[in-house]
Amino acid sequence: MRDDARFRILRLISDRPEMSQRELAEALGLSLGGVNFCMKGLVERGMVKVRNFRKSGNKLAYAYFLTPQGASEKAALTRAFLERRMAEYQALKAEIEALEAEVGTADAGR
Repeated sequence: MRDDARFRILRLISDRPEMSQRELAEALGLSLGGVNFCMKGLVERGMVKVRNFRKSGNKLAYAYFLTPQGASEKAALTRAFLERRMAEYQALKAEIEALEAEVGTADAGR
């Protein structure tokens, strides 16, 4: 399972444990089968616990909860995600500055 998908699923589960796998799939732009595969992996690895959702009239409704291991994994993935995004931001910022300098040089030559 990709770190990106795992991070996004853990993040959503943490915020909204009552979301169904179908709702998770829609929110993440993933297939239902893909989310189901990821969820099975997270449960098998002890990162997520599944419980019946008592407030639901649907007896098949489940709530997903992060275990302490899942919370640790989410924190580690959040750090890695932030580091990647910061590196992307720095690269984009440098590219924008180079393009601005290029445009400034071209404008000065007119």
